Amino acid sequence: MTSPASQPPSSFDDNEGFYNESRPTKLLRRIREEPLIPLGCILTCWALLGATRAIRSGNHNEANRMFRRRIYAQGFTVIAMVLGSVYWQADREKRKELEGIMSETKKKEKHEKWLRELEARDQEEKEMRARLFAGKAAQSGSQGSQGSQGQIRSVVEESEQETTPKPGILQSVKELVYGNR
Repeated sequence: MTSPASQPPSSFDDNEGFYNESRPTKLLRRIREEPLIPLGCILTCWALLGATRAIRSGNHNEANRMFRRRIYAQGFTVIAMVLGSVYWQADREKRKELEGIMSETKKKEKHEKWLRELEARDQEEKEMRARLFAGKAAQSGSQGSQGSQGQIRSVVEESEQETTPKPGILQSVKELVYGNR
């Protein structure tokens, strides 16, 4: 097997439409690449239709002739499939490799979006806790003689001491993903 560097360049290297195609586009491309396969299928159907008509009309010689033609047409189709498969093998391998790379990049992008979502939720949770504790500090500040800034700091410090053993959502997920637990 030759390495990718030693292979001649393909005419489809810079054609993104070649690698990202819909089903009808793929069908038309495959028919254009290997036109003998659909031709063999059409000939096989024609022979079967002719054999059916000959049997209904009672002409056994014509039916046998059409059945032989069906066998020849099927043989032609199989040979066209094998030869086309051999001829287009390198492009199919390249296509599979590209599809694998594309699926990997999509997985990575999805994973990164998920991590960003978790970071945003973690940040929102921290902000919500800070607002909650700031509200508690404001309530206790109106009752006590200490300055409001000092009370807010003490309440936030207490909450951080209480929540220090509890990691955030992002930290928990990272520990699960990277196997730290």
